[in-house]
Amino acid sequence: MPASPSTARAINDRLALRLLQQEGPLTAGQLKQLTGLSRPSVADLVERLAAAGLIDVVGESGEQRRGPNAKLYGIVADQAHLAALDVRTEGVSVVVSDLLGGVLAEASVPIGGDTGTGPAVEQAVALVERAAKEAEVPVLHTVGIGAPGLIDPATGELRDSGGLPAWHRRLVLALQERLPETRVHVENETNLAALAEQRDGVAKDRDTFVLLWLGHGTGAAVVLEGTLRRGASGGTGEIGFLPVPGTAGLPSAVDCEGGFHSLAGSAAIVALAERHGLTVEAQGYEPLAASVVRDAVARAAGAGVSSATVAGASAATDFLDALADRLAVGVAAVVAILDPGCLVLAGEVGQAGGADLAARVERRVRRMSPLPTEVRASVLGGGAVLRGALLTARERVQDELFAPLHGRGALPDQAVSPRGRDQLPPARG
Repeated sequence: MPASPSTARAINDRLALRLLQQEGPLTAGQLKQLTGLSRPSVADLVERLAAAGLIDVVGESGEQRRGPNAKLYGIVADQAHLAALDVRTEGVSVVVSDLLGGVLAEASVPIGGDTGTGPAVEQAVALVERAAKEAEVPVLHTVGIGAPGLIDPATGELRDSGGLPAWHRRLVLALQERLPETRVHVENETNLAALAEQRDGVAKDRDTFVLLWLGHGTGAAVVLEGTLRRGASGGTGEIGFLPVPGTAGLPSAVDCEGGFHSLAGSAAIVALAERHGLTVEAQGYEPLAASVVRDAVARAAGAGVSSATVAGASAATDFLDALADRLAVGVAAVVAILDPGCLVLAGEVGQAGGADLAARVERRVRRMSPLPTEVRASVLGGGAVLRGALLTARERVQDELFAPLHGRGALPDQAVSPRGRDQLPPARG
């Protein structure tokens, strides 16, 4: 059935705002060309959006012609502000941005393992409040949180897990209480990393891929035909529990020791390096395994490390080969089930290994599987979670604000997202 006039206006408004978000400031003529709408329709939507305070004149086109230059319209960036949090077992990082994603403030705070639940929650909430104050933002519209663990697909809440600090679950409630005017949303950290890699990283050209997170622990995110797959209980990608050869036992329902985690977790990688005679000191808050792998890649290349002797390079090469053997076991299992065609080695360890480690893993998977699979190294590393949380928060803000002239309710599904609410946004933007 044809859309009603009000629905058509809502769809057109949303389309124009998305184009302004993706392309930057545009003239009315450019909006006409990109939307395919008539000149009167474009004039009407520009007037509506300007009256609502969503867009404004931000300059003039640089075209040289007779008469005045065309006005450039852009989204009003301070129409709403948002924050993104990356919640780890050892601390929290936050970034505050405007509606267009312009960063206004950044901060982080370490939280020790012996910190009580109450003090840990207070430190995290206070960090958000300080960052908002520094950015001179009186009210945050939305806070997006990336955290380890399972997200209940029915409620959207972080599920209780004995392996994670209790303050993780308490943090969401505390933020909602302290910031009553703010919408708070939580998502699994690895899923957010996949979103960031598809939008801003190495998977821009892929709508089907698997992201393997290698940090303190392991995880995976599965994107099939643009859709982020969460599973019946939100557990898609819990690859740490995958039973694999080469471990001392089998994982249990409450402990991933004996699973893939025992081969690819940070502690396991460091132990493997030590067996090859490689040691390195930790650098900041990143997993020690990342420092070990980064040093090994440099030694194997024989560059950038003053002590890189022939013997050292040989040990580093042997270590990287052994690590690639381990990773290929998990990757081959994923490939056999999903056939994603592309796998991204992400997290701090994946980024540290870079193209060298990715190539070693790809060669082994090619020998183990008949299904062609390209293995790529993340360019975002540990920052992918924060970037993904920021992108998700911005999408939620825009979903609400980009339909203000029609009751601030949701537009029809085809206008909200042609790919569906559980699907990742298009690669552009």
